Amino acid sequence: MSPGPEPATGRVLVVDDEKPLARMVAAYLARAGHDVAVVHTGPEAVEAARLRAPDVVVLDLGLPGLDGIEVCRRVRRFSSCYVLMLTARGDEDDVLAGLDAGADDYVVKPFSVRELVARVAAVLRRPRTALPAAAPVRTVGGVVVDLGAREARVDGTPVALTPTEFDLLAALTAEPHRALSRRHLIDAVWGPSWVGDERLVDVHIAHLRRKLGGAPAAVVETVRGIGYRMAVR
Repeated sequence: MSPGPEPATGRVLVVDDEKPLARMVAAYLARAGHDVAVVHTGPEAVEAARLRAPDVVVLDLGLPGLDGIEVCRRVRRFSSCYVLMLTARGDEDDVLAGLDAGADDYVVKPFSVRELVARVAAVLRRPRTALPAAAPVRTVGGVVVDLGAREARVDGTPVALTPTEFDLLAALTAEPHRALSRRHLIDAVWGPSWVGDERLVDVHIAHLRRKLGGAPAAVVETVRGIGYRMAVR
C-alpha cells in the first residue's frame, strides 16, 4: 500500500493573548510539522507578520494594543497570507467585520484544536487540484486569469487579490455563465469539510467585485436563490 500525500506545511503565526491557549495551539501546529511563532498583542502581530512573512496567521479578535480587526487591516497592506480569525463568540457582527477586514476564514471559540489544525492544513493545500503542465490562462470579458502564475488582470492591469479572492475568481471563470451555489464555491475554495455560515462567500464576492470594478464586459452576477455566476455583458 503506497503512502498518502505528504501533508502541506508552512510558516504559521499564532496571535492570541490567552497564553495557555496560544501555547497549546502552537504545540499542535508544530506537531503537524509547521514552523510556528507565537505573539500575544496586536502591535507584535503586525511586526511579526512583516518580519516572518507567514503563510498563515491564526488571529484572535480580542487583543491588547490593536484589536484583531485592525491587525488584519494592517497586515493586508503588505501581505496576502491566509488569515484565520478566532472569535470568542458566534457574534455575526464580529465575524463579518473580520472578513471585511481581509480574513479568509474564521473559527468560533471554544473550538477543537484538531479542527483548527485541519483548517490550517486545508488552506496550505490550495490549490487542491494539480494544474496541467501548461496551466491555462482564462479570459472572460476583460478579466484574464493566469492559473499558473496565480495572477489576475483587468484590461491588462494586474489586480491585487488575496489567495481566497483569486481562488473564488478561478472557480467562477472555470464555468462562466453557469450559476454556482454558495456551497459549490465553498467546496471549491474552502473544501468540502468546511462548516459554517455560507455568507462567508458573500463577503469575499463583495471584495472581488470591488477589485474587478473596472473590468470591461465582465461582471460577477448574483443569481437570486442560487449564488453567483461570471457573466459577460
